[in-house]
Amino acid sequence: MSDEKVSCRHCKSRSASVPADTTTIHYEKFWLYRHCSSVQQRHQQAQKAGQLFSGLLALNVVFLGSAFISSMIFNRVAITLADVWILLSILKVLCLFWIIYYLVGTSRLPHAVLHRDSHAGPIWVRGSVLLFGSCSILLNVFQIGYSTILVHCKSKVEILFPVIGILFICTQAYFLWHHSKDCIQVQHNFTRCGLMVTTATNLLVWLLAVTNDTLHMEIESQLREVEQRFSGNETVLCTCPNTTICKIFQKGYILLYPFHTEYSLVCCSMLYVMWKNVGRRISHHHNLDTRPKFRLQGVVFGPVLGTSAVIIGACVFMMYQIQATSLDPSRQILVIYYSYYIVLLPLMSVGAVIGTVIHALEKKELDTVQNPTRSLDVVLLMGAALGQICMSYFSIVALMASNPRDLLNSLALAYSVFMILQNITQNVFVIDGLHRRHVAAEAKHAGRSEQYTVAAEPPGEEETTQSSIQEHSQTPPAKEEDTKEEQNREAYSQRRVSMLELGQEIRKASLSYIHTYSHLSWKRRVLREISFFLVLTNIILWIMPTFGSHPLFENGMERSFYGYSTWFVIVNFGLPLAVFYRMHSVGGLLEVYVTA
Repeated sequence: MSDEKVSCRHCKSRSASVPADTTTIHYEKFWLYRHCSSVQQRHQQAQKAGQLFSGLLALNVVFLGSAFISSMIFNRVAITLADVWILLSILKVLCLFWIIYYLVGTSRLPHAVLHRDSHAGPIWVRGSVLLFGSCSILLNVFQIGYSTILVHCKSKVEILFPVIGILFICTQAYFLWHHSKDCIQVQHNFTRCGLMVTTATNLLVWLLAVTNDTLHMEIESQLREVEQRFSGNETVLCTCPNTTICKIFQKGYILLYPFHTEYSLVCCSMLYVMWKNVGRRISHHHNLDTRPKFRLQGVVFGPVLGTSAVIIGACVFMMYQIQATSLDPSRQILVIYYSYYIVLLPLMSVGAVIGTVIHALEKKELDTVQNPTRSLDVVLLMGAALGQICMSYFSIVALMASNPRDLLNSLALAYSVFMILQNITQNVFVIDGLHRRHVAAEAKHAGRSEQYTVAAEPPGEEETTQSSIQEHSQTPPAKEEDTKEEQNREAYSQRRVSMLELGQEIRKASLSYIHTYSHLSWKRRVLREISFFLVLTNIILWIMPTFGSHPLFENGMERSFYGYSTWFVIVNFGLPLAVFYRMHSVGGLLEVYVTA
């Protein structure tokens, strides 16, 4: 009995000494690594294996869907658009079941979400999911309305597919809004597979949207030239009984279509971050790191210049749209359009270069903490910029080989060159800014060190005062009353001198801090001005191509050089990436602005 009591006491003391967090850790297991002696090693190998198998699953889904979409493009008889819709509907239903299971089951398990990544899912990214998701829902509503009016010549799949799309968009938007920061600690492999299948489904939806958007732009750009080519299409037999309502649905569908493509790309990026955060354990200090808030203070020139660029760009865009929809678009509007870009792009490049130089002058330490969100932002910025850079280089070759002395060709050539420089300089500025440590964290760290140094000085003075008191206390008993008054006077005078010295030291430290702050504040102010200016200019450069401003289709120079089919492949690869690059740059520039 005594041995049992001793052993029980030993177990109690041992369990009490173990931290509370270790009892809630769910280590990953995988059958390939079940014989590993170390629990930590088995956990790491199982984590890598889970990421590998879920990634392979997503890759196979993407290849299957891409094969369907490619077959639909090249052989419309064997594989139709309805077949692709059926495949995507099946994938969306599977994703819906998994998301509902995650919301109801996985996330509510004990110790399921011990950590939340503060860097994942910032408010503007989640807000863009809601905005683009709402536009995608309206897009599907217009598609349902248009198909319902023409139900006598439309298949039921064309009505069922947008209905499933609405359910998928609503459920996914709710899931990303509430759980994009989760670092799930249970059911690791099943969660990874669900996230990867959902990511692959969004990628296929984007790929299909790009191909359908190709058909819309093809019809719009060549309608005046090859109208007889579409006269034999079977859709001509499907006449609309109410032309006004049909035109409303068609215009709304074409207007909202770009938002649907952006929604799919944003969801892919957020789901990828969640996939990287599965099983991730974040340290306590990293979890308590407060992010600075967005404030419009200390910036004047950036908002003024950016707002002017937005207003001028909106006017150019409206004039371009009016001229482009006419029967005979003039060259003058293309000259105005290219001239606007030629003035704006160098200003943006110069601002990005100045911001990069200021980053180098500040000598701020780099943030080396592991951050999947920041890594993904860098990859997306570099990858999305390739779309615009690719189109610009192809355009440069075509223009240089044809007639570079022509006014319109010269403007288009300058536009392409400045576009490449602007993408490169902005990427360098944004990526460098994302890797810089926050100013608030450095100020907090410096404040603590100053507090420790100031707090360390008074005890030394107290020790000297106490030593002097001890020396004076060693006096004969007869002079004890006289020495007390002298001790009090000396102590008072020493304290007064020490307080004056301490005040002088604090004043010196304050003056040096104010001097340092004033020396650094102009740099921070310039960084905020540049960041805000680039945010507004990237917004207008996102709006113009998103809502139908495509001079690469209208001028016909590159199309006549490369041929219609080749140039359409180049543009349809680069244009969606260029639009996504502008939107994603806004998020990165806001991050640089907030942390400057």
